[in-house]
Amino acid sequence: MRVIAKSKMAKLLGWICVAGMLFTTACSNAGKQQAEEMSADRETQTGIEAQSGNEVQASVESGEAVTPGQNPAKIRVGSLKGPTTMGIVNLMKKEENGETVDEYEFTMATAADEISAKLVSGDLDIALVPANLASVLYNKTQGKVLVVDINTLGVLYCVTTDDGIQSVEDLAGKTVITTGQGTTPEYALRTILERSGVTDCTLEFKSEATEVAALLKDGSAQIGVLPQPFVTAAMMQNDALKSAFSLSEEWDRLDNTSHLVTGVTVVRADFLAEHADAVGRYVAEHKASAELANADVESTAQLVAEYGIIEKAPVAAKAIPNCNLVCITDAEMKAALSGYLDTLYAQNPQAVGGALPGDDFYVQQAVYAEAE
Repeated sequence: MRVIAKSKMAKLLGWICVAGMLFTTACSNAGKQQAEEMSADRETQTGIEAQSGNEVQASVESGEAVTPGQNPAKIRVGSLKGPTTMGIVNLMKKEENGETVDEYEFTMATAADEISAKLVSGDLDIALVPANLASVLYNKTQGKVLVVDINTLGVLYCVTTDDGIQSVEDLAGKTVITTGQGTTPEYALRTILERSGVTDCTLEFKSEATEVAALLKDGSAQIGVLPQPFVTAAMMQNDALKSAFSLSEEWDRLDNTSHLVTGVTVVRADFLAEHADAVGRYVAEHKASAELANADVESTAQLVAEYGIIEKAPVAAKAIPNCNLVCITDAEMKAALSGYLDTLYAQNPQAVGGALPGDDFYVQQAVYAEAE
């Protein structure tokens, strides 16, 4: 785990082969988002005079520096080393340059439990976590962890040295090595296998993606499921390795009403109640950061290397277009995420914390407007 504060932005060394869990199509251009009123018990404090999320978004899109409002906040953000952090890397640079209203402190980890533990203990305010983990945290804390956006859709791919593997049906009778036991990769893969009628595929779980890559490279295994950007890095290191199919494409082929959602952004409910305006600004900045990552891949790749998410910018540049970095909010977020969680719940209720989250789990943009 690394903490990247404003005064300590330095290149992090070491070959990164861990993509975290997670996670998504090019950032949504869904147009104007619908806002729904949250219930009175979610009402935030009034009288706050701060720049609205819409104003911040307009400033970001125009390329202008954001003028600080009267109520800036210090926001501690945790993310996983991989696509989630890649989606906010442009925001990290803006903060370093002093171009944000609020002061951010970024924590980057290689395991989701590191991030979730800090969130629950109050050491983080906002966290980018696997989609099902967000529901688990909501249930574990009795509604004190809420979701504000989807940050990544499907980033999981089946990679193999076996030319006979082209679809999920071809995994029948095979052994697949992967990471993410008990989180999105496992549940997504098991759902796809089950609904595709593949009942005799054996899953073997490894602790890190580096271990999976090493086994594929030395021939100890032929089939693996990995997230981006690790897929790109592994294929560049192993000429015999190819991407057989995307789990997102296989998920959509099942005619689900949802998408394969890998990562979401959550916030502590108490922090939201006190700083709804700042959370609104964060969502606007996140959206702009993800859009810039997809629009300016080369510059973003340089930042990905600068902040140690991936060591080499050329690898990052190849990976970014396949990382499906997004920022989906409001009704679209609720529809996609709730449908995905419904599917996981049907497979294993414990995958979402034993129960589906209530409507209050899905924070709508209207709550930010109430804080202006």
